Amino acid sequence: MKSWFATSGDGKTSETMASVFKRGGKKNRGGSYYVSWTDHSGQRQTKSAKTTDKATAERIGAKLEADAALRRDGVIDPTLDAIGKESQRSIESHLADYEAKLRAANRHPRYIRDSLTVVRALAEFCEIVSVADLDADGVNHYVGALQAKGRSAGTVHFHLSIIKALSRWLTINHKLARDPLISVRKPNPDADRRRERRMLLPDEWHWLRDATKTGPDRFGMTGSERVLLYATAIQTGLRSNELRSLTRGRMFLDSQPPFITCKARSTKNKKDARQYIRSDVAADLRLHLATKATKASVFGMPHETDVATMVRADLAEARQMWLEPVKRDAEDYMRREQSDFLNATNHEGEIFDFHALRHTCGAWLAIAGVHPKAIQTVMRHSTITLTMDTYGHLFPGQEADTVARFPDMLNCKSNALLATGTDDAEVKTDQRRAAHAQRAGRETAQSGASECDGQSTPTAQEKSPKPLQIADLDDDVRDDATESENRAGRTRTYNQQIMSLLL
Repeated sequence: MKSWFATSGDGKTSETMASVFKRGGKKNRGGSYYVSWTDHSGQRQTKSAKTTDKATAERIGAKLEADAALRRDGVIDPTLDAIGKESQRSIESHLADYEAKLRAANRHPRYIRDSLTVVRALAEFCEIVSVADLDADGVNHYVGALQAKGRSAGTVHFHLSIIKALSRWLTINHKLARDPLISVRKPNPDADRRRERRMLLPDEWHWLRDATKTGPDRFGMTGSERVLLYATAIQTGLRSNELRSLTRGRMFLDSQPPFITCKARSTKNKKDARQYIRSDVAADLRLHLATKATKASVFGMPHETDVATMVRADLAEARQMWLEPVKRDAEDYMRREQSDFLNATNHEGEIFDFHALRHTCGAWLAIAGVHPKAIQTVMRHSTITLTMDTYGHLFPGQEADTVARFPDMLNCKSNALLATGTDDAEVKTDQRRAAHAQRAGRETAQSGASECDGQSTPTAQEKSPKPLQIADLDDDVRDDATESENRAGRTRTYNQQIMSLLL
């Protein structure tokens, strides 16, 4: 044991001790020395000096004690010192901590697997050994390599999202002094989207339903169970993993209206979901679950990589059933063969997979004219912008009807009222009454109520003055001009308990 002296910030000298020893007694005479010292927080620390020379071990102990004194006196910032040490750790050791963080956050196993794969691919490409080697230039070169391989903007966006999430985690947890990727920008995934999903047409659903119901078992699911699965997916808009997590205890089929709940741990936005269904589908589900336990899965779905294969096989079976009746009619058969009806991929390159059933839910609601905010609620979109970007083109066109409703005021002259020769006081009174009636939601303009066609108005000498015919405020309001209907024409309010359209 040996003593060293360090000077504190107040000028006083305090004795600090660092001991040098070997472990294992006489059996380890040729082994390395260990150093024990007191760190800046007052805790006793021990580490191997990795040397068999005692004098060298003592110098290492002196250095450790001196550094501890500098940290106690504020000469060395302990936080920055710790960050410097963390940044020199291997990236694999940090990935182990990051994986534990993702699992604690209840992230999906596939996302965790993809995250680790992407980070390791980046580390191999950029030859990253420690996290201190992570920089924006290397990541940009990695992105360029992905683009050179023909990867889409969506794929590049996904890779950068994972890498930047890791970089933020390293910074927040004091493993890096600053975020080295703060200047890296992710591309717009919609700029080069390669995988557009197609909706299922209502007529296509009838063929798919009938073909699936009479079809063979696929991936352990009977035809009737697959039909029920597809119908539930379309009515609720639930994703594959969300449907997989459903248990009998999450089905409230006797409620009015019936609904399904999906726990937050299984949803994409990590919030509980309540999705309403029609009573006929609820009756089929009730029959399907009659013999199942409370915690039993509602659907015996195959592995996540096989659900798309399953639904495409049923779609192909439905298309063959649709082509069968016209096989002897060459012209009709050729016309059907060349159509997109029940095709997995249409002429625009849009594909059909299991997630397309969720897309069908939102598309059918939009076509039916359901308010976008209601569709956002059913689809559980984070913003209305996402809803409009996805389904805005499917809403029924209302531009022509909007223009037709525009008041016929553009052709009226500004002095039309005064030109009638009516007394100014009477005109002003009538104008105030008209304005009040308009604000109250009353009828203010009727077809043929006034002459605003640009023709000249007779003067007072040519024609006797006639007062304007303004409806009295106590008159009954016509049924087609009620305030409630006027409001409905502008804004529709929907109950949050939205039920999807049945197929």
